[in-house]
This record gives sequence, structure tokens and C-alpha cells, in this order.
Amino acid sequence: MRKLLFLLPGTTQKFHCGGLFAELKTIELVKQICPVEIVTYRQREPDKAYLDDILASKPQDAIFVVSWGFDVPKLVTRLRGYPTIYHAHSAEYGFRLPPQIPIVCVSRNTLGYWGQRSPHALLYYLPNQISDEFVNRHTDRSIDVLVHSRKSSDYLLKQLIPTLQSHCKVEIIEGFVNSLSELFNRSRVYLYDSAEYWATQGVTEGFGLQPLEAMACGCQVFSSVNHGLSDYLDPGFNCHKIAGFSTDYDVERILEVVKSSAPVNNLESLLAEYRTANIMSRIQVILSDIDRFFDRVNLDRSDMLDLSDRRVSQLRLSKALKSIQKKLKR
Repeated sequence: MRKLLFLLPGTTQKFHCGGLFAELKTIELVKQICPVEIVTYRQREPDKAYLDDILASKPQDAIFVVSWGFDVPKLVTRLRGYPTIYHAHSAEYGFRLPPQIPIVCVSRNTLGYWGQRSPHALLYYLPNQISDEFVNRHTDRSIDVLVHSRKSSDYLLKQLIPTLQSHCKVEIIEGFVNSLSELFNRSRVYLYDSAEYWATQGVTEGFGLQPLEAMACGCQVFSSVNHGLSDYLDPGFNCHKIAGFSTDYDVERILEVVKSSAPVNNLESLLAEYRTANIMSRIQVILSDIDRFFDRVNLDRSDMLDLSDRRVSQLRLSKALKSIQKKLKR
């Protein structure tokens, strides 16, 4: 199997975000299957390869993996002629990809987006991994309600939380936390409301790992159900929809759950999809399939028409003309 060169803008603190950490976790898993190297392209780092140097050496038998959504169009242009994979987290960046670039999606929501956006590319589903540390330890839960301020809506921070604080113990996470699994295991309810945040960013919630990690630790979750969150959140069955009609109604429902202290049952079948064993199995199948694809095709010889805006307009015009012709024949 070819070596995978994962392209990242950098790995230092200024690039820290959920997407980077998810990509680094994926890289660690892929290392168990084939040779892997991290390649940076915005800044040089002493212990990492740099893209300019890699391209100058004209690498053979390697596959580039791009993932940083805003940088993908420029990177794909630079990598023309080289086997390339797009590891898609969020969607709605606005670009299209040619059929010679397989797309590996972290959620079914993103998979559906690319199924429409690039219908002639190979598509795969590879969800993010829940680390083994995220389990219910059945310890005492001293925090009634836990919320992370990052990505939280104004409603959550300015209306709901101030009201809840007069009724129960609320803890707000402001920055980076070394062990979220410990906090989740000390909490009864976890609140997550990211729809407003992603609406202002103009792209989608690619996966939304924290609500799933909280559920794995035995928290009851009140969450928005936007984009990738809809892959696994099922309001009324394994979670509760937050921002439901009014602040008073949210408070009433949350306090009921806090008082009941009951974790969600029968989650193991849901969580199994995101545990290491299943992720490793899927990585093996996906990478083998992609490696075979690059063995068998000439990357410059696709005979399929791109579903571009211009092509869609042509198809609509053709359909309209056929409809007119049918009416004239009557």
C-alpha cells in the first residue's frame, strides 16, 4: 500500500481546533495499516516535512491527503497529477472536486453533500473515533449542568445558563481542558448548541464529537441537531433537542433530567460504530479500495461530465425544451 502524506497547515497552537485534533487521531490509526507522514504547508516545523520540499523531490508511490477545507482548492491545484484524497470534515466550502480525487467523509451528512456536489468521485464514510477513555465510570456526579462556551449560541450563554444557575450547579468550560472524559463523568447534563456558530462561519458542523463523547460517559445531552450531529443524535430517544420553543420550557426539561439522574440506556450499539475496532476495519477497506483505484486508472482520462452550475443549467434548459416539444405535439 502506498505511503500517505497528510497535509496540514501546521500543528502548533495557533492551528489547534477540533478538525486538527480529529485529523491527528486519524493519522495515528492509519499508521497501524500503512506508512504515514505529516507534511506542513503554511509554516515549517523542525520535526515535519514541508510541502515545497516534498514536491521538489517529485515523490513516487505516495498519496496526498488534504483536509483543511479553506485550503483545499489551492492544494488540489498544486497536487495536480499526484494521487490525492480529500478527507472531508465540514461541508459548504463552495468548491467542487474532479472525479480523480476520492472523498472520505467523517459523517453521513457530509457524505450526502459530496454525493450531490461531486457525483463522479469515489465516496467513502469514515466517522471520527471515540477514544476508549470516554466511558461511563459510574462515579458521583457533582456537576448538574456542563457547557463549553466555545461554539455556544448567545441564547445558551445569555438566556438559558443565567436562568439555570439559580436552580442548579452549572459549570462553564472557558478554554482547553486536558481531560473532558473526567468532566463528563462528573456531570449529569451536557449542553451543546452550535447551529448559530456554524451559521456565522458559513460551513457545517462536520461531526460534533463532544456530545457523543458526553453520551458515552453517561451524560444526558441537550443539543442542537444541525449538520453532522444528525448522524447520531435522536431527540426523544438518546438526547434532547435544545432551544425548544422557550427558555422556560428548556429549563423545565433540563431540571427534570437533573433530578432523575438517569443515564441513557442501550447506547453500546450506537457507540460501537465510533469505537476503534470498527474504525480500523473501515480504514483497511477504504485505503485498500483507494490504492486499487490509483493502480488501475489514468488520472487524466475520466470520461464523465462534471455536474457544474453550467452543466445543471444546460440540463434544466434541455428538460424545459423537451416539455415544450411534448406540449406542441398534443
